[in-house]
Amino acid sequence: MRLATLSWELVTASIRGQMQYRLNFLIDVAFGLVFSSIGFVFIWVVLGRFDQIGGWTLSEVALLYGMRLTSHGIWTVNFSRLFAIDRIVRDGEFDRMLIRPMPMMLQLMYGSFRMATLGDLLGGIIILGVALTQVSIDWSVGKLILLACALVGGAMLDGAFQLGPAAMTFRTLQSMPVRGLFDDIFGRFSGYPTSIFDRSARFLLMWIVPVAFVAWVPATVLLDRTAELPFPGWLGWLSPLAGVTCIAIAGWLFVHESR
Repeated sequence: MRLATLSWELVTASIRGQMQYRLNFLIDVAFGLVFSSIGFVFIWVVLGRFDQIGGWTLSEVALLYGMRLTSHGIWTVNFSRLFAIDRIVRDGEFDRMLIRPMPMMLQLMYGSFRMATLGDLLGGIIILGVALTQVSIDWSVGKLILLACALVGGAMLDGAFQLGPAAMTFRTLQSMPVRGLFDDIFGRFSGYPTSIFDRSARFLLMWIVPVAFVAWVPATVLLDRTAELPFPGWLGWLSPLAGVTCIAIAGWLFVHESR
């Protein structure tokens, strides 16, 4: 309870500071919303000509994109300060975090709040909400729980491939190129059905950089398309655990390297 209170106080203090310049606040949120939606506009244009991609309709791909973007928004809203980890370490700010009477990870998460991340989250929620009204899903309590867990698990998976490489900063003072590479991979591929790629790409996106578990794997369960999975369909219900596993490993690595 105390940690939740501290988190809320840090976030609200940061927001109050930025709200002194309300026009900048609105511009930041609008920029995040527009930027996050550009990728879906491209998908809409392509599928407007070809109707479907790999057997997936525009509405079904919109579901994938909405899930991916919402997960990304959940991650960035909570860990937006990680984008500046290189500077934080080089300038000695991280050392000051370690001596403050507050958990280091809490300071890293909520010490400074980027308003543009609200645009990412809002864009994802809008696209996901519209997609859910257009696709045919045989809803059940289990599928509702899976959707909620998949969004959180996707955020953890996205974050794991930012937090883990960020540990490099304590050795090299720079991790942005690696983090940028993983961010680009997640952004480019997690909003598409993994089944449309060739065998080598599917292996990479399933088992090396497992972006398939952000949206495609749970979406196949929601849409009753588990026949496309390269493993028994019931395992698709466990897809959020990929995020839990990866973020646990990344968190351990980050804390270990920071000592």
